[in-house]
Amino acid sequence: MPLILIVEDEADLVRNLEYNLQKEGYQTRAALDGQSALAALSESPAPDLIILDRMLPDMKGAELCRHIRNDETTRDTPVLMLTARGEEIDRITGFEAGADDYVVKPFSVRELKLRIRAILRRSGSADEEVIAESVDFGPLRVDIPGHTVCLHDRAVELTALEFRLFKTLFVRRGRVQSREVLLRDVWNITANVKTRTVDTHIKRLREKLGDAGDYIETVRGLGYRFTSEPT
Repeated sequence: MPLILIVEDEADLVRNLEYNLQKEGYQTRAALDGQSALAALSESPAPDLIILDRMLPDMKGAELCRHIRNDETTRDTPVLMLTARGEEIDRITGFEAGADDYVVKPFSVRELKLRIRAILRRSGSADEEVIAESVDFGPLRVDIPGHTVCLHDRAVELTALEFRLFKTLFVRRGRVQSREVLLRDVWNITANVKTRTVDTHIKRLREKLGDAGDYIETVRGLGYRFTSEPT
């Protein structure tokens, strides 16, 4: 679960970003000024990405970005800079300070999420767990490369789409997946549509998994999550 540190002095914007990013399955941490951000950077676990406002009440975002780049523990952490100014010189200043990308306010949350996803993919922080061999998980034996799932040593008959859905949940176990994320990553549907497709397939997948079906948990108001530990 990538952790995103939001450094922004507009409390309403912070709340909006946290809501939307958590809905995507990210963990978030927030700081309203530079000093709070420095304290947050020293906490464990370290963030996988930093959203950084260019203008903070106690220091410039570029100054904080340079600090991030000069600190051994954060020098490789991606930084996405936010600014109310979109002039070329401002973007250059941000990039020279070490920012990886630049978004001008006002921005669409959808664009921001796509930028975050692209940055994390480039940095390797969003890579799904690579499972090179079969894994025993409670009564399940999961073989991702072999595209097989066994329950009590008997193969579970899954369609190609059902296996994609299972795999997406399983390799991200412990992390909430919203219906929008599942539609995008399993069905390749990115439009803002209302559909019961995900719920219907989750129900069918649970039925096929038998007594392991409860491993797929419903998180009310958010989506679904594969339990992090077998019971």
